[in-house]
This record gives sequence, structure tokens and C-alpha cells, in this order.
Amino acid sequence: MSSFTKDPADILDYGIDWSSWLAPLEDTITTSTWSVPTGLSKGAESKSTTASTVWLSGGTAGEVYKVANKIVTAGGRTAERSITIKVKEL
Repeated sequence: MSSFTKDPADILDYGIDWSSWLAPLEDTITTSTWSVPTGLSKGAESKSTTASTVWLSGGTAGEVYKVANKIVTAGGRTAERSITIKVKEL
């Protein structure tokens, strides 16, 4: 699980590169959904055939948030990975 640190005032993009998992399967992403806990605000989401990105803002200094990305592939596979966002005054 990747971990990132952000300031409460930051509005930044965070992503998961699925290419190393997808390549051996010769598969691609068809849908991608991000789950963001209360306290963070989710902005735009985007995806390519091998990666997914979400824009996040807000958060409370001192809190740690787990953000999950669930994908479905052209081959019918479903997978979920998470990232951790640590919020602190920078």
C-alpha cells in the first residue's frame, strides 16, 4: 500500500498504476471507482487502460485516511488496492 502526505489545503491527484498486475494477464481496465472516507473530498476521477487517478482535497491535520480504488477489467476480473493519505500542516 502506497502512502502519501498532504497539507489540508492541498488539492492534488493520487493514482494507482495497475500495469504490472495487468500486463501478465494481457488485460485492461474497463471501469474504475474510488472510495474516499469522510473527511477527504473527492474531485475528478480518471482512468486509462492501465492506471487510475483521483483528485483529493481537504482532510484534518493529524488524521490518516485509507482511499480505495476498485477496478473491473475487460477480462472480467475485479481487484481493489488502497493508498494511505496522511494529512499534516506542511
